[in-house]
Amino acid sequence: MPMAYEVMLVKERTLKYILIGISMAFLTLMLILPLVVIASEALSKGWSTYLAAITDPFARKAMWLTLEATLAAVICNTVFGLAAAWLLTRFSFPGKNMLSSLIDLPFAISPVIAGLVFIMMFGRISYLHNFLMTHHLTIVFAAPGIILATIFVTFPFVAREIIPMMNAQGKDEEEAATTMGAGGFTIFRRITLPKIKWGLMYGVILCTARAMGEFGAVSVVSGHIRGKTTTLPLHIEILYNEYNFTAAFAVASILVLLAIIILVLRNFIEWRSKKEA
Repeated sequence: MPMAYEVMLVKERTLKYILIGISMAFLTLMLILPLVVIASEALSKGWSTYLAAITDPFARKAMWLTLEATLAAVICNTVFGLAAAWLLTRFSFPGKNMLSSLIDLPFAISPVIAGLVFIMMFGRISYLHNFLMTHHLTIVFAAPGIILATIFVTFPFVAREIIPMMNAQGKDEEEAATTMGAGGFTIFRRITLPKIKWGLMYGVILCTARAMGEFGAVSVVSGHIRGKTTTLPLHIEILYNEYNFTAAFAVASILVLLAIIILVLRNFIEWRSKKEA
């Protein structure tokens, strides 16, 4: 028996190191090496070239448009996610399962298809085109279309993070508070929100990361008007297609830096939620 036990321990230890090696090789190939390439290419012509690329007027406008679309998506999807989670976990009504399934729609269809849908809805061939032109409203090939596309592809993230938490929380405490005369906002602020705050923040971070890196839907509705409807991913594509590789990687490094910040925040939130649990 001791010999068999030692053999089992050796096998488990060997399997552990094999799995660690596979994981490290995969992370090195898919994550570390691309980051090294981005950093080396971005700085290949010196800091002056790097700073010129990220402070270029087109790059600055792309950065601001990316931040505007991300901020709009986070605000809208946070409000929608809270409302949808409250509705689906606290009430029963016809079509509840259908609504729950529709929330996952952006996960099921290609972002490019979503962009084409917005073109069909608000473009020249749309029934709304005359109305939009009469009231001087421009949706597609303008900032509003980019914001709408970003909101669409990111709206499940907040809802899908807090719906399971609110289901697990139940509604006994909320019903008890109602019988004691507490209002809806007070119940949400004092009872519901403290128990879902980490899930809510986690959903907001995921929504932020997805919005900043969105390419497919935004590419379709933007029209690639440089300096007006190009976000950071689209600006990187334009630079790369122009064979301006150093500038493309320099601008890409901004997204990499933001991604690292988001990763740190996500890990912090996971740590705090586990600590409180």
